[in-house]
Amino acid sequence: MSDIAQVVGVEEEISPASSRTLVAFSTMIGTTIEWYDFFIFGTASAIIFSKVYFPSFDPAVGTLLALTTFAAGLFARPFGAILFGHFGDRIGRKKMLVAGLLLMGIPTALIGVLPTYDQIGILAPICLLLIRICQGVALGGEWGGAVLMAVEHAPTKRGGLFGSLPQMGCPAALILASAAFSLTGSLPAEQFEAWGWRLPFIASFTLVVVGFFIRRKVNESPTFKKLGASGGIIQIPLARVFSKHLRAVLLGTAAKLGEITLFWLFAVFVLSYATNKLQLPRSTVLSATTVGAVIQFVLMPLCGILSDKFGKRMVFNIGTALLTISAVPMFLLIDTGRVELVWLAIIFALGILYPIMYAPEASLFANLFPVEVRYTGLSLCANIGGAIGGGIAPIVANMLLGHFGSATSVGVYLAAISLISLLSVLAMKPRYDASTE
Repeated sequence: MSDIAQVVGVEEEISPASSRTLVAFSTMIGTTIEWYDFFIFGTASAIIFSKVYFPSFDPAVGTLLALTTFAAGLFARPFGAILFGHFGDRIGRKKMLVAGLLLMGIPTALIGVLPTYDQIGILAPICLLLIRICQGVALGGEWGGAVLMAVEHAPTKRGGLFGSLPQMGCPAALILASAAFSLTGSLPAEQFEAWGWRLPFIASFTLVVVGFFIRRKVNESPTFKKLGASGGIIQIPLARVFSKHLRAVLLGTAAKLGEITLFWLFAVFVLSYATNKLQLPRSTVLSATTVGAVIQFVLMPLCGILSDKFGKRMVFNIGTALLTISAVPMFLLIDTGRVELVWLAIIFALGILYPIMYAPEASLFANLFPVEVRYTGLSLCANIGGAIGGGIAPIVANMLLGHFGSATSVGVYLAAISLISLLSVLAMKPRYDASTE
């Protein structure tokens, strides 16, 4: 892995710029690119992949297969967490950031030129699946490094704010992805299905190049440098995590479930349900998603500040409690099929509830682990939880919809998952302050 890092030119600091402003900007721009690549795949899974990669199946089955392919990326994230966590705890956070960006960006751009089922048959969905797995591994490894670079550069008692800054990449990417598909979706249906849907994937290559050069300029985490200087590097971080910090991993994983299930239900399932079942215009639903993402982008650092003032667990649990109460009502609004009520549900979910939980999450999880295994521990919590919650959420939602015929059942499912998260965070005992070490 160090050889790869040398090839891409990250072994030598290009600039002495170690200011927190540069760190915050670079982690946010990097996570924006990573999440953009992930989101455009999710959006395409909901609206186009069933037609171009699974056309020989019934439309409903084709959609389920497309969403299953999407879920494969989330199930691959724990493997990325293990791989990148191992090297991130041994040779540094920065090198893993650049490697993850390339592993995400190049395969995503390839989707833009991937032949369809009609052109190469079964090889098309197989290649799509393999690319999706690469994306999952990349995102599973990259997120932990990005948030740790931010949190470990943070001033004392400002870890919540700094940890929320790379989280802003999520709504920023959602805005870009929704805008990209809104623009290409305005094309005539024939042109969109023939080539228009490919443009957001091809455009991602430009973003990757920009992110690559920005991330090269950031210095390594000072916390990790101190660890290396003191000889505290662990040879097998994963073994140490499972032998000494298993309880923290289990609680962090369970805590992740509500937030991630909420997000992927509204980013993928609701989009598919509203356009295919409720027959709402795709642009209408994407516009609501974009508005929700804009509000989320603004609230993310504010929630980070509040978490520094009132506590990470306090803010996180306010969000999970609100989600538990409002999950069923939100899906009742969606089931009405009325545009203004569907908009209200989407904007409330993505714009209000999500940042309350997601903003303090990075610092909260980082504080569960000591520096020598922090990358591995943090990444495992986020990505195992992401695989369990986000990976199966759209699939379970479609199965519930098929059985009960109403999205209200999905709301009950979301409320139950959120309750698990609420109880898990209450049982947490964060023992470390990542921003002060």
